[in-house]
Amino acid sequence: MKATIGIDVGTSGTKTALFDETGSLLSSYTAEYPMSQPHNGWAEQNPQDWWNATIRGLNVVLDKVGTGCEIAGVGLSGQMHGLVMLDKDGNVLRPSIIWCDQRTEKEVAQMNDVIGREKLIQITANPAMTGFTAAKILWVQNNEPDVYEKCAHILLPKDYIRYRLTGEFATEVSDAAGMQLMDIGARNWSNEILGLLHIDRSLLASMHESPDITGTVHASAERETGVPAGTIVVGGAGDNPAAAVGTGVVSEGSAFTTIGSSAVVYAVSDTVKIDMQGRVHSLCASAPGKWTVMSCTQGAGLSLKWLRDTCCLPEVLEAEKQDVDPYVIMDKLAANIPIGADHLLFLPYLMGERSPHPDPDCRGVFFGLSAIHGRANLIRSVMEGVAYSQLECVDVFREMGVPVGDMVVTGGGSKSTLWAQMLADLYGCPVSGMQSDEGAALGAALLASVGAGIFTDVQEACAAVVKRGKTLTPDAEAGKAYAPYFELYKKLYIDMKEDFRILSNL
Repeated sequence: MKATIGIDVGTSGTKTALFDETGSLLSSYTAEYPMSQPHNGWAEQNPQDWWNATIRGLNVVLDKVGTGCEIAGVGLSGQMHGLVMLDKDGNVLRPSIIWCDQRTEKEVAQMNDVIGREKLIQITANPAMTGFTAAKILWVQNNEPDVYEKCAHILLPKDYIRYRLTGEFATEVSDAAGMQLMDIGARNWSNEILGLLHIDRSLLASMHESPDITGTVHASAERETGVPAGTIVVGGAGDNPAAAVGTGVVSEGSAFTTIGSSAVVYAVSDTVKIDMQGRVHSLCASAPGKWTVMSCTQGAGLSLKWLRDTCCLPEVLEAEKQDVDPYVIMDKLAANIPIGADHLLFLPYLMGERSPHPDPDCRGVFFGLSAIHGRANLIRSVMEGVAYSQLECVDVFREMGVPVGDMVVTGGGSKSTLWAQMLADLYGCPVSGMQSDEGAALGAALLASVGAGIFTDVQEACAAVVKRGKTLTPDAEAGKAYAPYFELYKKLYIDMKEDFRILSNL
């Protein structure tokens, strides 16, 4: 039996999953690790933790299936925009500055000054962003010049795992597009951007399409992981482009919403679509010859996790008694609260924001809090606030002429029927779940199956493997009930934008 492996290097842990040729899950394992926040707005991780988690995951999943399984290939996925810096010997020089880090406001201004905002958007399809990799590279240039001088290789998180597996310094278009160093239309590095930012092209990895073979597992990696030496490793994709493959969103007109630590709306286009206001991102898709428009809410599931850990100890204890996930208990409480959470709104800006407000200074807000509100109201308002953020982004997509009428919902948040129904009611279109919500890990494995020749292209792989689950239809009356709260939600950011800046400077 032939099988492929998908490795997804996430923010809270690395998931390793093994699939057969039909896409059926044979075994999976997730190894967790910490995130460090040395200062307010900073976020870092140790790349060695990712590799240790990968070793553990591969050993576990391969032990479960035994020797009757031929590994045809490995696909990689991972958190986008992270900065990994290696010296000439391949040693990590500093902790990785990851996607949600917000320290680079000065570097964003530097990019706009040096390149020009309009030119930057025309070439990279995005405005300068605190979360993207280019600004992080400049931050190291400006603040840790001794580290930058020693740097010989710049990689993204999943591409560091590729290096440890194969010894190759390679990347692919979907993840690299989020570095803000590419000519997005040409699907390659931009010599003009690199020159203006004084980044030597030799520091960057070779560029590939997502299903391309980028190397093979070497002998020392086999000894650590159990994956046979010589096994192909394909380009893979960033976590959201990989999730697009795993949900079958690989053709124009299809879209998905994923609610994980962050939340993303992702839609596919046959041509490059750019929002000159920079409210959403345009990137290369994991399907060759396709592009994507994508939004990112920094603190989605992260906001609900923060609430759980900070305020919901009774629900955690009750979940232990019932032997269920605490979110199940929290979800039931929220379902008993009416639309609008009894006049309580939440702005999910715990980590600043990217879409549709690229603003590192904004912070989370409960608006309308009163003595009548309990934990159930807080839970409901957090869920609604995240849903409002997704609708605000979908409205931008539609304004750009990107069709959004076929929506899949994935990620941990998709387990909540309440949350998924909120999205259907707000989007005004059907929202479907997946029969198997393996997301990015399945997408990475499907890309490996294309590279291994099991399927001829990404579209064929998705058509053969990806199956949808239950579809929720929008409730028009609920949509009307949400509408005034959504309008107030949008107004609150505008009203408080300057106040957020003042607070950040205190």
